Amino acid sequence: MGQTKPLEAKDEDMEKRALGRTGIEVSVVGIGGEGFEGKSLSACEEIIDRAFAGGINFIDVYNSNPIMRSNVGRALSHYPRESFVVEGHIGSAWKDGQYFRTRDMDVCRASFQDLLERMQLDYVDVGMIHYVDEREDFDAVFNGELLKYAQELKASGAIRCIGLSTHNTDIAIAAARTGIVDVILFSANPAYDMIPATDDVNSLFSEETYDRDFTGIDAGREELYRLCETEGVAITVMKALGAGMLLDEARSPFGAALTPAQCIHYCLTRPAVASVPVGLASIEQVDAALAYADATDEERDYSEVIAGGPRSSIEGDCMYCGHCAPCTSGIDIAQVNKFVDLALPQGFVPDTLRDHYLLLDHRASECVECGACEPNCPFGVGIIDKMRVAADLFE
Repeated sequence: MGQTKPLEAKDEDMEKRALGRTGIEVSVVGIGGEGFEGKSLSACEEIIDRAFAGGINFIDVYNSNPIMRSNVGRALSHYPRESFVVEGHIGSAWKDGQYFRTRDMDVCRASFQDLLERMQLDYVDVGMIHYVDEREDFDAVFNGELLKYAQELKASGAIRCIGLSTHNTDIAIAAARTGIVDVILFSANPAYDMIPATDDVNSLFSEETYDRDFTGIDAGREELYRLCETEGVAITVMKALGAGMLLDEARSPFGAALTPAQCIHYCLTRPAVASVPVGLASIEQVDAALAYADATDEERDYSEVIAGGPRSSIEGDCMYCGHCAPCTSGIDIAQVNKFVDLALPQGFVPDTLRDHYLLLDHRASECVECGACEPNCPFGVGIIDKMRVAADLFE
């Protein structure tokens, strides 16, 4: 695949939007970096070639995995640099075979330079300050060296604009008000938008949160969308599908499943939203994402499902975001959780799933129950209990 000339992108197949006040044009559906994890170079090339041929030009790379960065970089090298837009993260790093978030400036600088070098880029379009969910962290970032570094990168041309990623509505609003942040990567979907803003992210997913009458989008989130639209701050969306939760009738808080097209369209109907990057781990998933461009109004319409209203808590549902890392025992917690969630609804463990689990470098039984991972989880997952379940299931 590496020697094959890629298909030329057909812009008319996918709507483009301006990335807020930056003026950068991005496809309304983008590629989320999680789909490239564990993929070979040829698989990365196939995914990018198919996506770009369908008019996608936007890719979010939060990943710090050096092999993944190199593979994606080589796949992108087939294309003129001006033909695609990259959202690259500052503060996402790699150590001892694991992702971790950092505010150590030496590590931040080295990791971002590694991103540029491995992805064969002279610049990234959006320098995304990575994963700011707490006010204390926000204040430290904006009153410290990390913001200065981002501004230095912008002044030097290594990034074209500054972004910030968060799951917390209050932090997103604060970022939009700085006048410095041009793009916010925000956790949004129909379920999250009905949850009130709070500094305690875990409380967003508690049973009590849903025990009330829902009359539409939470006022805080409405404020965020309005503020970003007014200020020209673009929103790019993560968790649009709720890691598959919204696609599963049994797990959906609306009591009915949404389709990918409905989830994507919901997000794209929010003010200030420019693009919805989704994890694309296979050609089939690429084609499903590209199908949004040709979906009818009826296929995109999510109103009937949303009208049913949330019916249950999503506390404890892993979104496979990886913020639990690094694990002191080296366990890939998000991947283990995904295997558990795939197995439990089936009532048995398929041999192929057990084989994938057994290929992991570290298994759930190696968990020492130190608890270091749980405070990092934005979704309140009981990770220690989940590791016990995994060990029982697969070992």
